[in-house]
Amino acid sequence: MTNERERTVAVGAGVDWDAAAAAFDDEPDHGLRAPEVRAAWAARLRSWLPAHPCHVLDLGCGTGSLSLLAAGQGHRVTAVDSSPAMVALARAKLAGQDAQVLSGEAAAPPVPEGRHDVVLVRHVLWTLPEPARVLRHWRTLLRPGGRFVLVEGVWGTLSPVGIPAARLTALLEPVARRVRVERLSDDPLLWGRTVDDERYAVVAGV
Repeated sequence: MTNERERTVAVGAGVDWDAAAAAFDDEPDHGLRAPEVRAAWAARLRSWLPAHPCHVLDLGCGTGSLSLLAAGQGHRVTAVDSSPAMVALARAKLAGQDAQVLSGEAAAPPVPEGRHDVVLVRHVLWTLPEPARVLRHWRTLLRPGGRFVLVEGVWGTLSPVGIPAARLTALLEPVARRVRVERLSDDPLLWGRTVDDERYAVVAGV
């Protein structure tokens, strides 16, 4: 059976996101359907986001599971995804929330500059060409005092892919400060199982 990380690698390598959308939430950390997985992500998100209500920009939002958690914690959310099928699912999931879901590319989202308190991105940056350029652009979307919340990792055994934490922190040096890395690999509740690859979050102020 193909495991979750192999599917993620395949999608990142170019598999159609629309084709992946119907089954996307079947993965424990995508759909957050299990109460314990949802609670684990909610707790992490609460620790990463400001304590006061703010404007969160969720790029490459998929079906909007993290956006829904952020909205549930009192934040206003703008979610962006390039897949029409993902956008449709995210809009249904976020109906009735203080949130909007836009169709667009994560690297160049259709949002104004300087209007967001948080740029939230999970397992997307590693798939984008020129991540340093992308981070510079994302920096322009943040208000002064805003922050990046970037969840990334390295996975695969034969040909590992992703962004090691050390590389991402180096990429952030020109655009951010107070960079903090939080290891996520040792919390099986986040993934619905035990994992042994590198998974982490970087929280960085600007």
